[in-house]
Amino acid sequence: MNTLFDKIWDKHVVQVVDDGPTQLYIDRLYCHEVTSPQAFAGMRARGIKCFRPEQIFCMPDHNTPTHDQDKPIEDPVSKTQVDTLAKNAADFGLNHFGMMNQKNGIIHVVGPERGLSLPGMTIVCGDSHTSTHGAMGAVAFGIGTSEVEMVMASQCILQSKPKSMRINIEGTLQKGVTAKDVALYLMAQLTTSGATGYFVEYSGSVVRDLSMEGRLTLCNLSIEMGARGGFVAPDEKTFEYIKGREYAPKGEEWDKAVEYWKTLKSGDDAVFDKELTYNAADIEPRVTYGTNPGMGIGITETIPAVETIDEAGRASYLKSLGYMGFNPGEKMLGKKVDYVFLGACTNGRIEDFRAFASIVKGKKKADDVVAWLVPGSWMVDAQIREEGLDKVLEEAGFEIRQPGCSACLAMNDDKIPAGKLSVSTSNRNFEGRQGPGARTVLASPLVAAAAAVTGVITDPREMM
Repeated sequence: MNTLFDKIWDKHVVQVVDDGPTQLYIDRLYCHEVTSPQAFAGMRARGIKCFRPEQIFCMPDHNTPTHDQDKPIEDPVSKTQVDTLAKNAADFGLNHFGMMNQKNGIIHVVGPERGLSLPGMTIVCGDSHTSTHGAMGAVAFGIGTSEVEMVMASQCILQSKPKSMRINIEGTLQKGVTAKDVALYLMAQLTTSGATGYFVEYSGSVVRDLSMEGRLTLCNLSIEMGARGGFVAPDEKTFEYIKGREYAPKGEEWDKAVEYWKTLKSGDDAVFDKELTYNAADIEPRVTYGTNPGMGIGITETIPAVETIDEAGRASYLKSLGYMGFNPGEKMLGKKVDYVFLGACTNGRIEDFRAFASIVKGKKKADDVVAWLVPGSWMVDAQIREEGLDKVLEEAGFEIRQPGCSACLAMNDDKIPAGKLSVSTSNRNFEGRQGPGARTVLASPLVAAAAAVTGVITDPREMM
């Protein structure tokens, strides 16, 4: 009661169905090429238009190649998906940022950086990592394709109200520890289902100290511990980040908006269904060793012994290690790395590139490592070049690719070959996520950069 989640949710309730779901008004719908075609087909079949087309923004990101975007897409499936979205957006009169459009990029990177995702909003997309936008102080969550159609048709959705959880992270982060490490730590503590059925509010001194980009990373990964979504109460840092962005309110509208946004916080008397507190001192740079994001350890720790795993989970634990080619009791430090991927809606922002560049500056990429550095948007690409990071990276032997989801998931050309080990800044390490038979270690941009230079999993603190 009286939580920030309650405040935003209740403000958007259109009606409550007795013994059923809530009809919830949606402020912003994002559409990408993979989960929208059936929704558009449903709209056509019923002969209806989008109810509020100005609230819907479309862009391709999953299928887009990260090279030669000015040429036709070679892969026929990807080409069909991207072309279909462009046609659907044109037919229904929707905002569309296509390939090579300077506003294109990964939808969860573009929304905040363009000022489309704002405090107090309800935001949905046919994509689980929609929780990213919660960093702006919004209630943002992924939905299925039939629900995408529902929002197109009515700007509303039927949803059961989730429970609320607050996670406090107190103290100060150590050197070399990032928002990504905080998220991977929480997943290991809670497991990948520990927040199922909850919307999570992140709080505490660590969260307040995080940059907006760090908060976006943290909220992005809420879904990986089972949460419906995650968010951070907006504060002066949020307002400063939004001010002046393209779609943000201007002039008097801005003053009015900020006045309202300042009310968006949980009351002192707020009651959460669950509340947890963690200490920043317990968190070091993290890596995963298994095939879900909760299977992670501090970079200096060892892979857990079999005896520490409950009996019910031992078979799947050993299967997971078998897939990865690791053994219980081993250290991750020193393991040979084949690929490094910097990017995704998790870590494809300018701060992530700054962090990566800070480690590789004056050094050289390991000869036997293939590195894919993929900005989350054309805006990030422009910032990289404005700040001269492109020069630092090129001198160290790295190439910057064009924006897109890239090697986060195997839906475009950037696939990790079978058996190869990738240190990835993305969000999922499931079997085959980065390509059939690929092995993925999730990590922060600092850990990825250290691996790219040394050719093995390395503690980045030794290079800072």
